[in-house]
Amino acid sequence: MLLRKGKSKTLLDSSINCALLAVEIYNKPRTPFRVEEFITHMIMAWTRLFHSHFNHKNGDKFYYKEKGQYKIVDGEKKAWELKTCILKYGQLQDAVKSNLDFFIRLRNKIEHRSIDKDEIGIMIFGECQSLLYNYENELIKLFGIEYALNENLAYSLQFSRVRTSKQVQANKEILSTEIQELKEFIDRYRTSLSDNIFNSQEYSIKLIQIPKISNTNRNDIAVEFVNWNSLSENDKKNYEKVTALVKDKVIKAEVINPGKLKPGKVIQEVNKKISIKLNHADHKCILAILGVRPYNGFEKNHDPFETNPKYCNYDEAHGDYLYQEKWVEFLIKNILNGKLVRNNWRKYFERKDKIDISFFETE
Repeated sequence: MLLRKGKSKTLLDSSINCALLAVEIYNKPRTPFRVEEFITHMIMAWTRLFHSHFNHKNGDKFYYKEKGQYKIVDGEKKAWELKTCILKYGQLQDAVKSNLDFFIRLRNKIEHRSIDKDEIGIMIFGECQSLLYNYENELIKLFGIEYALNENLAYSLQFSRVRTSKQVQANKEILSTEIQELKEFIDRYRTSLSDNIFNSQEYSIKLIQIPKISNTNRNDIAVEFVNWNSLSENDKKNYEKVTALVKDKVIKAEVINPGKLKPGKVIQEVNKKISIKLNHADHKCILAILGVRPYNGFEKNHDPFETNPKYCNYDEAHGDYLYQEKWVEFLIKNILNGKLVRNNWRKYFERKDKIDISFFETE
């Protein structure tokens, strides 16, 4: 289905150009901030793909409205953002939606940061590949095989020397605070996914690069991608033997929320050791001003996953927060030594001021 001239075609062409530019940027090793640029351009590619589809099917109706009137920003009608487009479209697989949700959240986190390290790119390579893979699949589904991108793309070349474990550890030790925060977000997001979604190719493509050394036809291509579903049971078993040697994955414990405490239990344990008797209002004040967990109205862009994982984690399945034993120890220590004072934490909470938690973590 080739589109003729018009708004749908213009949007589709723009979408495809964004995707191709994203790949071009990502595959240039000396391009600064290439991961951020890849994510930004792929978000634009997906958004314009949906806008083109909506316009082709229903006309010029993919805009926000308030009280029946179009929402205007800088003199222009405000078009649906990607998150809204996904909701309105309503036909994406759960794993595809999880992949897109991951990048929407990550894009929001890196929007005002300058990350000039490859560590994040290495960590999310699988998600990046799936983001592109899913985009082309949806592009073909909506507009036909004529718009496939694979003939326009080349495989990126890789350096053969693998970093040693000492080099990896050295890199980790010099990561900036911002990158550490992003790494924690990535780990939290992956752990929150079900096994089915995390292990799906639509969420994250897992690749193993193995040189072809068998006697193959000299006309064979040097790189082959094999569809897992097309493998025989014997080939799958052989594959599992290889992945057991080289696969790096998120380990999920069978025990649910081991050692985690609910707020009431935290207060109960703290009150056993102090004299002033903490209540839930006090606990909320301390959590908010120290940034241990987010609160609606206390900060902008409230995101439930924005916790301090050293002390607190968001339990997405139950929609609440659970706390570590370290948080109980932190509260007891700082209330007893006089660093945390009720009048002060209430005053700071009323003013919506935050305090750097590191002040309370030093001896």
